Amino acid sequence: PAEKLWTRAIMPPILVCWNQHSAWMFQAGYGAGFWALAVREDRRMDGMGERDALSRAVAAERTVVVFDFDGTLADTMGGIVEVASGVLRDFGLDEECLADCPKLVGPPFPEAFSEVFGLSLADAQLVTDRFRERYNGRGLVNWPNFPGIPELVRELSRAGRTVAVASSKREETLRVALRQEGIHDLFDRVRGKRRELGHDKADTLRELIGELDVAPDDVVMVGDRFYDVDAALACGLPCVGVTYGRTAPAGELERAGACSVAESVEELGRVLLG
Repeated sequence: PAEKLWTRAIMPPILVCWNQHSAWMFQAGYGAGFWALAVREDRRMDGMGERDALSRAVAAERTVVVFDFDGTLADTMGGIVEVASGVLRDFGLDEECLADCPKLVGPPFPEAFSEVFGLSLADAQLVTDRFRERYNGRGLVNWPNFPGIPELVRELSRAGRTVAVASSKREETLRVALRQEGIHDLFDRVRGKRRELGHDKADTLRELIGELDVAPDDVVMVGDRFYDVDAALACGLPCVGVTYGRTAPAGELERAGACSVAESVEELGRVLLG
C-alpha cells in the first residue's frame, strides 16, 4: 500500500496527501478540482511508466517487425534534399534556409514544409505539389535500398517473423518505390498515408496493426527519426532506432525513448533476431 502523510492546517483546513505516484493538495471547497488534477497526474505518471517499460523492451522477443521507409529501408536523403532545394529555391527561399532541407526526412508532407520552414498550410501544399511533380518522375534514383536490407528482410521471414512497412509517404508512392527496389513482395503488409491531412504516423501504424490482426505486445517498430519512436510509443510498441541513414541528430532517438539504436544494417539484424 502507498505511504501516506496527513497534516492539517488551522485555517482553512488543508489536507496534504503523498504517495509514490503523485503529490497534491486538497483544500475545503476545492476538493473536486484538486482531485481531478491528481487523477490526471496519476495517469501521466502511468503513461511515463509505460514509455519507460517500452524503452527497455527486447526487440528480438517480438514476432512482428514494422519498418519505416525513408532513412530506414531506403536511402532517400539525397533525393529529397536535391528536389526540395530546387523547389524551395524557386519559391524564393535563400540558401541559408535551404540548409535545413535534410530535416524534411521524417515528418509527413505537406506538414513538413510548415514545420521546417514555417510555410503556411496553403504554401506548404503548393510546394508539396511541385515537389511531387519533380520527385516522383525520377524513379529508383530517389530511393535505393540500403545495402543488406533485402537480405535482412528475407532472414526475418525465414525466422518466422511477420514483416511490414508503415510510412508517412503516400501509399501509392510507397508501393512504387518498393517495387522499383525489388522488395515489395518480401513484406506481408505495406501501409502508407492514405489521407493528405489529419493523418499522422501513429494513425498509419494503428491501421496496419489492425490489418495484421496482431496485439501490440507482438510488434516492434524500426525507424530513423523521433517521429517513428513517438508513433510507436503512442501505439504501445517499442521502437528500434537506426542511424545508418544519417537522418537523426546525435542522441535524438535515445532521448525519444528508442529501446535500442543500431548503427548499421548488420547490427539491426542482431537486435531484431537476437
